[in-house]
Amino acid sequence: MAHVRTYRPDVRVGNWREDVTLEEDTLKDFLDRKERGELMVQKTGFLKQNILKQVNLSVSVGGAVCFGDVVMLVNVCGDNSCSVSIYADLTNVGEGPSPAIQAPCGVSGGRSLQPCTRNAFIISSVDGSAEGEPLRYNQSFALRTTSGFAGGCAKKSRLQEVIMEHQANFLSWWKVLHNDPQERLEHEGLPVPANSKVLISHCKTNQALAVLGQHILWTPYGKEYEVTAHTFLDSHKAERDINHWLLLTADPAGAGLTLLDHP
Repeated sequence: MAHVRTYRPDVRVGNWREDVTLEEDTLKDFLDRKERGELMVQKTGFLKQNILKQVNLSVSVGGAVCFGDVVMLVNVCGDNSCSVSIYADLTNVGEGPSPAIQAPCGVSGGRSLQPCTRNAFIISSVDGSAEGEPLRYNQSFALRTTSGFAGGCAKKSRLQEVIMEHQANFLSWWKVLHNDPQERLEHEGLPVPANSKVLISHCKTNQALAVLGQHILWTPYGKEYEVTAHTFLDSHKAERDINHWLLLTADPAGAGLTLLDHP
């Protein structure tokens, strides 16, 4: 009987079929997730390309803030100047070929003062006021994002949390108050000036928007601060600087620059 070789160098041994099938399934799963926009690199790219996209602020007409204006909410307390910013990470990015930020998501005090999708908001009416009409002291309004993005307690301070939500209801209403308590009653009903220190008070709780520089948040955008709704009073029963905000608009003479861009 002739000698028959029962072994060759290319003979496969072990569970080779299972290994090949596993590799094929892994590749198929990868391609399916890529098509649905679920890969980590795709979500990271979405955040960088969309949430940091430059936005042009409105130029205030007659120096007043109006409904429909695109503004930034900026606190200039000491060296910790910051703006209210959407606190979105990869867990907030929805799935699909055109992902979007999913609400609810938090806000933080971002250190970047360059207007972008993350920190620019539209002054929106909740009482039927038309766009272009001035926002007045003690008048309810809401803030919405510029690109269609979207209770509990704040993570570190355990104070009232501030979040972005899809639902427009009384819990999302705010009002502007004069920063000086002694002049607050006299200014009620007058137009709110742009780029001037004001208080932004939550209509439901009467707590003022505040940024807490001592509570650090490490976000995908770097070191930022916790934002909450809580009124902090000094020894004279006046609100402290951390409760004071600018409704920042563009400088009409600065080609889109804000007043903070000037020395």
